[in-house]
Amino acid sequence: MELRQLRYFVAIAEHGSMGRAALALGVATAALSQQVSRLEGELGVRLLLRQVQGTTPTAAGEAFLRRARQILRQTEMATEEARGARLTGSASLGFTPATAAVLGGPLLQAMRERYPEVRLHLVEAFSGFLSQMLNARKLDLAVVFQTDIAQRWHCTPILRESLFAICSPASPHGFAGASVRLEDLADKPLLLPSRAHGLRLLLDVAFSQIGCAPRIEAEIDSLGLLLEAVRLGYGVTIQQSAVASCSPRPGLSFARVANTGVGVQNVLVNLAEEEASPAVAVTGKMVFEVARKLVTDRHWVGATLGEGPGAGLTA
Repeated sequence: MELRQLRYFVAIAEHGSMGRAALALGVATAALSQQVSRLEGELGVRLLLRQVQGTTPTAAGEAFLRRARQILRQTEMATEEARGARLTGSASLGFTPATAAVLGGPLLQAMRERYPEVRLHLVEAFSGFLSQMLNARKLDLAVVFQTDIAQRWHCTPILRESLFAICSPASPHGFAGASVRLEDLADKPLLLPSRAHGLRLLLDVAFSQIGCAPRIEAEIDSLGLLLEAVRLGYGVTIQQSAVASCSPRPGLSFARVANTGVGVQNVLVNLAEEEASPAVAVTGKMVFEVARKLVTDRHWVGATLGEGPGAGLTA
């Protein structure tokens, strides 16, 4: 008995026709029929009823079909595990702090399960710093904002995020409600990253387009320190929605920025795709898989999938 014969039999049972199964498998109908006949001869039972209107499993065929599907699934799993186990190497990957908090843990777990021999070097920094590290070839991959991308980089969109305003409700600068407009934030003391970073570039453009000059109280290139300053009431910040997906942060309130079109496109970038090692390639693949699952399972607040190449920051 061969795995090929099991695949052929399952395909025929699922398609209900020798012809349709042969077309789906890309083999000749005669070859398909011959292999199934050999399988029936080896088992000593008829597995399929061949009729004018189609082909259906016999009672013995139904019982065999269940086992055949199990065998094929187990074979696929064993193959994947074997491939993953023998893949070795290393990959360096950079995240922004908020992205790391949402994506980092699940990615580590997925890589450990699928590719346990791949050694990861994960870096957390604001997008501007990640851009510098990519340029210096200190990173193989990074998840950054579209605005940071240089022409020589290869980039693939992952997801798009909304922006959230964050304040201390006990502060005189606080706001109420589930959403807030940029116009209502412009005169508040804003705590933001410096202009070297993609999120700040986005916000500068967005405020300019609505004709407002934001009141920048301080520039802080540390997410932890920035949020602590907000909690202490020194001002308000605006961040990617991943911040709202992290563990509850006592003393902080979140409101979605309601202006139409204001959002940030996250992309996976690397400097030399054609030179990527197998370890780097599978790491990039897993970033996409894990990110998509986080969004579809609603664990990444304010994120949506499906932005195509060329999608960028809009305001």
